[in-house]
Amino acid sequence: MATFIAMVLAAVLTNNFITVQTLGICPFLGVSKKTSSAIGMGVAVSIVMALSAAVTWPIYEYIMVPLGFDFLEIIVFIFIIASLVQMLEKIIQKLSPTLYNAMGVYLPLITTNCAVLGVCELVIDKAAMVSLLGGASVNFLWAVLYALFAGIGFTLIMVIMSGLRERINHVRTPKYLNGFPISMVTASLICMAFMVFTYIA
Repeated sequence: MATFIAMVLAAVLTNNFITVQTLGICPFLGVSKKTSSAIGMGVAVSIVMALSAAVTWPIYEYIMVPLGFDFLEIIVFIFIIASLVQMLEKIIQKLSPTLYNAMGVYLPLITTNCAVLGVCELVIDKAAMVSLLGGASVNFLWAVLYALFAGIGFTLIMVIMSGLRERINHVRTPKYLNGFPISMVTASLICMAFMVFTYIA
């Protein structure tokens, strides 16, 4: 139970991909104008993260490492992520055309979202994962769970950012802060607030 709690805290708060590792900033700034779009993007990224870890971890551990092809990990991982994103894109387009249109170009860009590739790289790094899991041994289940909760952490920050941006739209801001500048200030304050959680690790 302690390992599970440590993993959840690390994935969602202390090692958050947006606020701590600054990965996945493009969708964070681009799709956080509305909460509905932010939730949709967050859920899509969470699904892709979990599926990517579930596919890449066993391929890396049981095929690439024994055959000595582990140096090709980035190429193989990107190919797997791209395939999963294409599949997810078709499903969203079929089930929710409104959400598909709201995500726009950012949905296919999940393929090149460094947060997704980052979680695949992180879960195969045994030393880093042992540290994040509080000393527990790394296996397939922990890798997939970590990826899933990393996606939940990604979604949490997306929703917080979208909520703040919706509030900002209803207040008067100085002319020179309108648009992108106020978004960057807001993002910076969120990151500063979440840095507090790094001290509980």
